[in-house]
Amino acid sequence: MNIGAPEILVLFSFVVLFVAAIAAVAITRGVRSGTPPRMPHPVSPQELDARVRHLAATGQPIHAIKLLRQHTGMGLKEAKDAVDGLAHGRPIRHPALQSPPAPQPARHTGDLASRVRALKRDGRADQAVFLVRGETGMDHDEATAFVDSVRDHPGTEAAPTGDA
Repeated sequence: MNIGAPEILVLFSFVVLFVAAIAAVAITRGVRSGTPPRMPHPVSPQELDARVRHLAATGQPIHAIKLLRQHTGMGLKEAKDAVDGLAHGRPIRHPALQSPPAPQPARHTGDLASRVRALKRDGRADQAVFLVRGETGMDHDEATAFVDSVRDHPGTEAAPTGDA
């Protein structure tokens, strides 16, 4: 089989195109490697806020916008406005950047004996024992003795017996 000049030229053209395609992919990946690494999920609001502020302060607003969009679901304009606002001292306002509210202590109506009395009246004496244990740190036997000592009407409580 004889390969002439036209065939060699076509083969050479394919090789050049193949190498050019590989080079383009490598260059594209090289440019993309300059983006900040994805932060592991989930990140705390404080970590995300600090990272976005750092990127914006070091002249990388595009990376800050990308990071905000990845972690908050913000739209492009909203994220850009937020990053631009950092330069003017405005905080980023988004639910993903807000710390969760501190849990509020449970507010109980009435004293422990009143709540135990109500549970007993509803036929939930076991729940009353759990309530007493949770609020006082008593063990099961002590809490049961307390629940048993609470009477249906205030002021008629029996003194707990000490023979437990």
